[in-house]
Amino acid sequence: MSTTTDTSVLAARFQETFGEAPDGVWQAPGRVNLIGEHTDYNEGFVLPFAIDKTAKVALRVRGDSKVRMLSTFGGHGVVEADLADSEPGSGEGWSRYPLGVAWALKERGITVPGFDLLLDSDVPSGAGLSSSHAIECAVISALNELTGAGLAAEDLVLATQRAENVFVGAPTGIMDQSASLRGAKGQAVFLDCRDQHVELVPFDAEASGLVLLVIDTKVSHSHADGGYASRRASCELGAEILGVQALRDVGVERLEEASGLLDETTMKRVRHVVTENDRVLQTVEVLGSHGPASIGPLLDASHVSMRDDFEISCPELDLAVDISRTNGAIGARMTGGGFGGSAIALTPVGQEQQVRDAVVRSFADAGYTAPDIFTVTPAAGARRLA
Repeated sequence: MSTTTDTSVLAARFQETFGEAPDGVWQAPGRVNLIGEHTDYNEGFVLPFAIDKTAKVALRVRGDSKVRMLSTFGGHGVVEADLADSEPGSGEGWSRYPLGVAWALKERGITVPGFDLLLDSDVPSGAGLSSSHAIECAVISALNELTGAGLAAEDLVLATQRAENVFVGAPTGIMDQSASLRGAKGQAVFLDCRDQHVELVPFDAEASGLVLLVIDTKVSHSHADGGYASRRASCELGAEILGVQALRDVGVERLEEASGLLDETTMKRVRHVVTENDRVLQTVEVLGSHGPASIGPLLDASHVSMRDDFEISCPELDLAVDISRTNGAIGARMTGGGFGGSAIALTPVGQEQQVRDAVVRSFADAGYTAPDIFTVTPAAGARRLA
């Protein structure tokens, strides 16, 4: 995906395509998860932040139920649909996301008219940076305003989750849309996924002489694939056997007991979630007391847990993490749902180029597709631009 950074250019292209000016342009960011992977649907803790890569939508409501959608990427032409016929499983490609949030709002009793939409995004697709939720959050922000629904951020989070889970068929939690809708510049979003309580935690890597590199391995992943669903099923089985509402309710001190009750695979999945929750809490504490330069070991431990216990890494991710660490990064881990996507590497400014060069060389030596490497900083959440 590529973006036109000028909002007026997007609005002009909308008018050229659909014959009238848009009602406005809305923007929602992708996200990086600093730590806390696969804890969200276990009612646990996560620490993502909105990033400075976004999806923008120019949108105009119509007088009927028809939807016309076009993107600045992909070259597929205008996609047409009718909200009167829209139901779970309908739509193809990226068009499922606008249709899904419209369906979810209608399910809440909100009258949603048809609309024309032009999408532009520079959130890499399939990279584990939540490009789909960026689209959903931009569209739902627009529709929330234009319909006069006035839903609070917490309700928009649940509506987008409903769209993902039921309409798109991806069994995701609430982390991605919470970061996109509730993020703030210079802040990470400490989210309790049980009650949606949010605390903004300062995360200013630059002030600590650090950069956060994202290494997009170019190994595409999809939350709608079976690997994600099977991990979630294992977690639900573990919670049922341990007699708790969710794995959030299992402390580290219960892991020894759990090992005598669970089969080997379920135990590994449970151990990851329980220890990852603990790592999130530790990271928030360390950020508050010592700053970003002290969280490296927690990032490293998170990756090992995802690689060995949750088994959602891949050779490209492991290589990116290992090479980053041996070339100066103070901590690194895969980020996102896994089975591909991106790694993050918290790196001293003076070591950034060395890490970049070493990762590129190592991928070439291994015969992997060249990675895309870029920096991200915590950015503002979803908002209207014009």
